[in-house]
Amino acid sequence: MRDTKVKRMKMKKARRKMNWGLTVLAIPGFAFLAAFYYVPLIGIVIPFKQVDYAKGIWGSDWVGFKNFEFLFKSQDAFRITRNTLCLNAMFITLTLVSAIFLAILMNELTRKKIKVYQTAMFIPYFVSWVVASYVVYAMLSPDMGVIPNLMESAGKDPINFYATPKVWPVILTIAYLWKNIGYMTLLFYATLISIDSSYLEAAAIDGANRRQQVFKIMIPYMMPTIVMMALLQIGKIFYSDFGMFYFLTRNSGALYSTTDVIDTYVYRALRVTGDIGISSAAALYQSIVGFILVLVSNLIVKKRNNDYAIF
Repeated sequence: MRDTKVKRMKMKKARRKMNWGLTVLAIPGFAFLAAFYYVPLIGIVIPFKQVDYAKGIWGSDWVGFKNFEFLFKSQDAFRITRNTLCLNAMFITLTLVSAIFLAILMNELTRKKIKVYQTAMFIPYFVSWVVASYVVYAMLSPDMGVIPNLMESAGKDPINFYATPKVWPVILTIAYLWKNIGYMTLLFYATLISIDSSYLEAAAIDGANRRQQVFKIMIPYMMPTIVMMALLQIGKIFYSDFGMFYFLTRNSGALYSTTDVIDTYVYRALRVTGDIGISSAAALYQSIVGFILVLVSNLIVKKRNNDYAIF
């Protein structure tokens, strides 16, 4: 009995003893989180103030929800909200579906070929939208663009893409897929290669063809990753990739009806008025809505299958 108590005491002391090695390793990560995610929370008061640089943030006048009125009472509020939601929903859906499809195809390749394909797909992820905008302009420019010149050579009237709003949802979707699909594909492929090969071999012995193996084994195995990535993307549905919407469209006013989103609208307003309270109000609004969407989406997933929920 006494030996048992001594062992328990030693175990408690071992648990209480701090692992200094792991603590030192955690310090840089903790410092990064604190500096970029927690310290800036002090500025959450900015959306509720009329910022006066002479008085400072804390000395500026409190205006309540006045900064939010700029966004909600604007005549363009419906347009920018519709564009933000619809375009991001299309991006999320197509990226997930395409990435799953490509990951399954990559799983059929040899190791040597996989290195070539994954490198080719992943490189665009590191290309800035500024560089991509010049490539797109070289393709679509009304004067020297490749596509308008090809249309003219074929005897068709060339399209001025930068004055034709209806074509830009398609162009932006293609650009988004080109840049982000490689990253998402590698995440799903990493999940696929962790499948125990004995599952697939057993399915093949039982007579399952490749399509059945995909839908009965591969996709169910990837489902937790798919759900997690979908939930994380839904949380950012009110955020737009500012660089893509601003640089690819070259901020053309003729395209605002289909390409103007909350981020670009607030940027233009900030550039004209110089009021950071308005931009901070929009950012806070996006964060709150994104947080609520993640909670609701996770709750729905949890009710369907508790194992797939992220919390």
